This record gives sequence, C-alpha cells and structure tokens, in this order.
Amino acid sequence: MNENNNNKKDMAILISCIVLLFLGCLGFFSARWYITEFGDTGFDSILYTLFSEMSGTDSAVIRNYMLTALLPALVSFVVLTLIFWAKRGNGEKIYPFTKKRARIISLVLSGVMLLSAAVTVDLPGYIYYVSQQSTIYQEEYVDPLQAKITFPEEKRNLIYIFLESMENTYMSEDVGGGLSYNVMPELTALAADEENINFSHTDGIGGFHNMTGASWTIGAMVAHTSGIPLKVPIGVDRNEYGQDSFLPGVNTMTNVLAEAGYYQTLMVGSDANFGGRKPYFEQHGLDRTFDIFTAREVGIVPPGYFVFWGMEDMHLFDFAKQELTKIAAQEQPFNFTMLTVDTHRTNGYVCRKCVGLWGEQYENVISCSSKQVNEFVNWIKQQDFYENTTIVIAGDHITMDEGYIDRNVDESYDRTVYNCIINSPVEEQNSKNRQFVAADMFPTTLAAIGCEIEGDRLGLGTNLFSGKPTLAEEMGMEAFDAELTKTSDYYTKNFFFD
Repeated sequence: MNENNNNKKDMAILISCIVLLFLGCLGFFSARWYITEFGDTGFDSILYTLFSEMSGTDSAVIRNYMLTALLPALVSFVVLTLIFWAKRGNGEKIYPFTKKRARIISLVLSGVMLLSAAVTVDLPGYIYYVSQQSTIYQEEYVDPLQAKITFPEEKRNLIYIFLESMENTYMSEDVGGGLSYNVMPELTALAADEENINFSHTDGIGGFHNMTGASWTIGAMVAHTSGIPLKVPIGVDRNEYGQDSFLPGVNTMTNVLAEAGYYQTLMVGSDANFGGRKPYFEQHGLDRTFDIFTAREVGIVPPGYFVFWGMEDMHLFDFAKQELTKIAAQEQPFNFTMLTVDTHRTNGYVCRKCVGLWGEQYENVISCSSKQVNEFVNWIKQQDFYENTTIVIAGDHITMDEGYIDRNVDESYDRTVYNCIINSPVEEQNSKNRQFVAADMFPTTLAAIGCEIEGDRLGLGTNLFSGKPTLAEEMGMEAFDAELTKTSDYYTKNFFFD
C-alpha cells in the first residue's frame, strides 16, 4: 500500500514538474514574442488582447505566434523533458540526473522562465499599481451628459478618421519625425498647413503620447470618444465582455451627438466585432455599422473576400465615399467615423496602389496610406457638404511594429501619435508644446465642430482649443499615467455596471 502511495506521489510530482516546465517555456517565448511584435503596450492591453473576442484576427498574427513562440516553446520543452527524464530501453536514464535533482532543477528553471516572462511584460509593475486605489475619477471625471455643452445654431457635420498606428515618427527629422526621410509627406503637409490645426508636444509638428488603457485600437477608440481609458477589472470575463454590455455607465461622444440629433455611423474594413468595436459604438448611440461583411453585401468587394484583416483601405475609401454621399443627402447632421487598417503591424499590407519607393514594406504601406488619406480629404473638400463639415484625422496609437522601430528609429526619440483638424470654425489658443493624450481628443473634437463646453473638460479630457492645462500637464505625464494604471472601484462600479 505504501509503495503504491509513493508511486502515485512520485507520478503527481513528475506531472507537476512537467506541466510547470511547459508553462515556463510557453510563458518565456510568448512574452518575448509579444514585446518583440507589439512593443511595451502595457499589461492591460495584453490581458484584453488575450481574452477578448478574436474573430476577424489576421491569420498571419496567429501563424507568426505559432512559428516564433509556440514552436520554440514546444521544442525547448521536449528537449528539456528528454534531458531530465528520458530513459533507454533498459530503463537507464540517458542523462545522469537523479530523480530529486531533476525535479529541483526543472522547478528552478521553470520558475526562472516564468519570472523572466513576468518581468518582460512588466507584470510586477502592473501588480504594484493595481494593488493601489486611484481617486482620479472621483476628483476629475466630468460626465458629458451632465456637462453644459452648447451646439452652434447650425450643427456641423463630423468626419473622424482613425489611422491605424499612425505616428509622427514616420516624418523626417527636419520636421519633427524620427527618420532621415519623410514617408508620409501628404499627412505632414496637412498638419503643417496653417489653415489646419495640429496639436503638438513641440513647437513644430507633433502629437499626443500613448496613455494606459489606450495603447491598442479599441482602447484608443474608447479614449478618443469617452475621455477615459479602457480597463477591464480582474475577475471580469474578457472573452464575453462587451458583447451584451460595453461600458454601460459611460456617456460618450456618440451619446452626446445622438442627444443632439446626429445620424452616426462607424466604418471599418475588418470585422467590426473584433475587440468589441461594434458593441461599444452601437450601445452608445450609433445608428449603423459598416464593415467587411456589409462591403460584400453591397458589392464593394466580392462575396467571401478577405485579405489581411478584411479588405484593403483602397476599398474602404471607396465605400466611405459611397456611404458619405448617401448620409450627407439626409436632413440630419452626421458623424461619420472610420478606421483604416493597412498600416497594422507587422509590415502592413501592400495593396495595388502601393509604390515601392522606400527600403521597407512598412514604409511603402505608410506612404500609400498617406496618399490615400490625402486623396480622400481632397474628395471631401469637393463635396457640397464640406462647407459645414469638420474633419479630424488621428492615429489611434503608436505602432506596435517594434521590429521596424528598432531598426530605424533612435531609442531616444519621443514617439507621439499623429493628429490634424481640418475646417474647424474655432481657432486654437495654444496648440504647441502641449502634453496631452487620446482622452483629450474627446472634448477637443466637440469644440472643433463649434460646441462650447462649460469648464472645457469631458471625461478626463481637456478641450485643447481652450488653452486650459490638461491633466497630463497639471499632474505630469508620468504621474497622470500612473493614476490610470491603478485600480479604481469607482471606474468598475460606475462605468462597467449601469
């Protein structure tokens, strides 16, 4: 009996060691893969990405993970398992590890790999901050539907163009970029045009910094349109989150514009459900969503068409022109929001409009995107509705293509997200040398269509047209971002649960 018990105990210990060794290998290579591919986006974004709705994900991302993370993890695991426990046909171990030594070394090695993985993705920092309570929302948050927002007598239309991963780094150094050449000259010219507005962290062309909870697309879209980061509390099922209820306690820009009688649409070239984008917007006042599936239905692309994340931006802009023409013919003022995708990591997607001017594929895709956005803006300017329409062009976040950045950009360069506002009736008081984030784009956008905001703050964002200091300027960027990383019971109670 004792011998059987000992055998069971030995087997349980062996299985535990093997499982931990596999987890160590998988964690080590997965963490390295994530940081190499996406960069330091914050542990919040890792959690959200791991457990959110994954339909519509580019299959290349999955293949890349399998080849550069899962495969090395499996190979390492098999090799180590053979070293520690493999036996010859006669029962002798191939390598002279005693049972006890094999267990100890495998456990230590597993622990070292898991610890390395945790440090790589800054799990200790995340744990440190989430163990603290922030009071920033109680002290600073302004509910948009409780604030006094006055629209102009003739309400202006809004076209909001989110540009995937579009940062100022792609400009040349002489105009504030991080390269010796400029791969986005059209977007640079738009931002530099004195008739347009570019809010900048310098006295030249610049933009805003990433903030916690807004370093990936849906997090950024939430911050741009609600003035708060996207933070899913520990214990909430991220795989199910957002489909039935997405931040029900938050009032967003689409809520504000819906109250003001706007007709509102969202257009993306991928699956709109990916990351919860469709539920978020539709649950906050959006009238209609267009994506790869609706593009197939109306003949923009053939049935079953799917490349990269869905369809190329050249089809997206054609779709946008078609729908904008219809929407503008209605009597309501409109808010048309769209998101490009070709510049998504890794290396972007080369469409037939891309010309190989530069040494890297990603640069050619960025250059192509710059041209297409400029062409689209010029098309808008030729339409009858343009006179009463404000265009906001903004990157969602800095790029996650860390390989490109590591190869081409000095590590000391201060990376910021692109922004440009066109045809606003309002003049800015102080657009240069500002410290601001995606959350500040919310009240700034409403101001750009002529709204007057009492107090010039909505959510945690500040109206940049007003010249009033942002929270990042008042608190310091590092301290402000640290507050966003902390746990907030107020956020959970008031935003996640209606």
